[in-house]
Amino acid sequence: MKQIIQSFKTGATELEEVPAPAVKKGYVLIRTTRTLVSVGTERMLVEFGKANLLQKAMQQPDRVKQVLAKIKTDGLKPTVNAVFNKLGQPLPLGYCNVGKVIAVGDGVDEFKIGDRVANNGPHAEFVCIPKNLVAHIPDNVSDEDAAFTVIGSIGLQGIRLCNPQLGETIVVVGLGLIGLITAELLVANGCRVIGIDLDPKKVEIARKKGVIAINPREGVDTVKFVTDITDNIGADGVIITASAKTDEIIANAAKMSRKRGRIILVGVIGLNISRADFYEKELTFQVSCSYGPGRYDDNYEKAGNDYPLPFVRWTEKRNFQAILQAISTGKLEVNSLITERIALADFAKIYGNISNQASIASIMEYPENSSSEVTVTVNSGTFSAGKGGIGIIGAGNFTSMTMLPVLGDIGAPLVSIASAAGLTGTTLAKKYKIAKSTTDYTSMLSDPAIDLIIITTRHNEHAKMTRESLAAGKHVFVEKPLALNKEELQSIIGAYKGDKTLTVGFNRRFSPHMQKAKQLVGNVPMNVIATMNAGNIPPNVWVHDMKVGGGRIVGEACHYMDLITYLTGSKIKSVCMNAMGVNPQANTDNASILLQYENGSTGVINYFANGSKAYSKERIEIYAQERTLITDNFRLTEGYGFNGFTKLKTTIDKGHAAQFKLLVERVKNGGAALIPFDEIINTTLASFAAIESLLSKKWVDV
Repeated sequence: MKQIIQSFKTGATELEEVPAPAVKKGYVLIRTTRTLVSVGTERMLVEFGKANLLQKAMQQPDRVKQVLAKIKTDGLKPTVNAVFNKLGQPLPLGYCNVGKVIAVGDGVDEFKIGDRVANNGPHAEFVCIPKNLVAHIPDNVSDEDAAFTVIGSIGLQGIRLCNPQLGETIVVVGLGLIGLITAELLVANGCRVIGIDLDPKKVEIARKKGVIAINPREGVDTVKFVTDITDNIGADGVIITASAKTDEIIANAAKMSRKRGRIILVGVIGLNISRADFYEKELTFQVSCSYGPGRYDDNYEKAGNDYPLPFVRWTEKRNFQAILQAISTGKLEVNSLITERIALADFAKIYGNISNQASIASIMEYPENSSSEVTVTVNSGTFSAGKGGIGIIGAGNFTSMTMLPVLGDIGAPLVSIASAAGLTGTTLAKKYKIAKSTTDYTSMLSDPAIDLIIITTRHNEHAKMTRESLAAGKHVFVEKPLALNKEELQSIIGAYKGDKTLTVGFNRRFSPHMQKAKQLVGNVPMNVIATMNAGNIPPNVWVHDMKVGGGRIVGEACHYMDLITYLTGSKIKSVCMNAMGVNPQANTDNASILLQYENGSTGVINYFANGSKAYSKERIEIYAQERTLITDNFRLTEGYGFNGFTKLKTTIDKGHAAQFKLLVERVKNGGAALIPFDEIINTTLASFAAIESLLSKKWVDV
């Protein structure tokens, strides 16, 4: 299928060939008929992409601080690589999509094949959208009118926050597409609406819709105009839908407001606020979040859990429905806002000169015979069975920043890569000369050219995909954790026959620092203290979801359990964990874990998320036979009490490269497993035992 994307690195906008998405649980698969180009919003993205690195940095000073902090802890080269990797990820453009349902995922009851729907999908011939971001289109509303649903909801949410009353005076600053829709909805609500814009064409459109529209370039003092028309009272509310860097807009909004007036920001403006302007009038100021309640909440958007209507009357989906109803009943007329209608293939007519684009709303029209292939060939190449061909499931940061650079350097035979939406996988396929990109990972399981499946998806998919890959007779590498519970782990044990290798991404044992430590200390009883200054991750991120990410102890602290097992040469016998800030699910990322090993060794894992990012992220201390080794962030290892060894210094090397090089070699040539299967199982069980220990407040045997 075809999809419009934009490069953050160069600013180029392209029509890319990518595999069509596959329907999944809780989602709806839609064949697109129309999309709306919101010129104002998309212009900002394109212009940011076209800016040079210095200009990008100036627009995002907070990100610059993060980059400088990363340089201090990780070094220059890894930081530069991370920045360019981020810039190299293309952005799918568009968020106002209309089409017909062609498939319905499990758990979706309100849609059926053939339904016409509006949704927030991108400019793509096929989109897969969660059910809470899809709304039925009334029969008397055309596809092109329905394309205004999502952008209309942005304006509607601003209105809901303003809470206008019949007869109130509301000012709309900025009469672009969102501003014009906002103004018309306010008129329908019985408000006296004053619109402000610098474009005479938009001012004229607004006047035709019953708005008192003014243009400051015509010599109108906007503050005085609003003050005069309200008999020196001021506006009851000001909704700012403009996009400008100046602070003058917020200053004027305050000056034209009445005492205790409301100011709502929908657009993007300068926000150096004068305290005096707000203090004297006791003004309220609120920023509107996109389409409404539910936005950016994965539990609502992706998991499909609705907010109860009696408590949250207007969610983003219900806002979609309200806009469609307003169009259906004639309260909102959007067809006159359409400036042009362009075929998808002619997208460059809009994006080629978008900075000077005078359009208000452009409608993109889609062909009816679009290809819905879930696999596309990106690069030519032939692969034979038994030659170590690799299929990759997952195209996230770990795949793009850590794994593929290594596999690319060693010339590994990369047959296929799977990603959920198809775009990220296709981008990486182009960069690393992977033959095929797909949205259906199961196609790899039956591909005879693929000998090794690499799984780097979200944690809740690891066990299922590992089990399926083993059953298909493939070697498997799966990023940690292997499983999220004992039932998943048992299913893998049942599928593992020993004829194919199973490797988990416990890379730290392959670091040259840990290899040297193992060589120096040997298999003797020892004490190991491993500290992870993990850093805070917001609570709404998926890793904290016990059903999806398993929490950070199961999902990440398992790294150190495996590492200490490697160093001691023994398996974990029992576990005890104490934590700070524990919830009923024992989900924590501030914990100390005690490990007893079969050979008498002890391990302490300090996994903390409340430390400073300026401090080193990882520290390993080994104490044995009156000797000590200290490893700082896998850059420096210092020895005390060793004859002939004082230090090892490298760039940060956590062992990823060594692990993947060895893995590719073993798959091609055979040999022992990189990590013994019984150690993998022991580590996984120990991570579960840590959670059980926290709940039971006692030691738990593994």
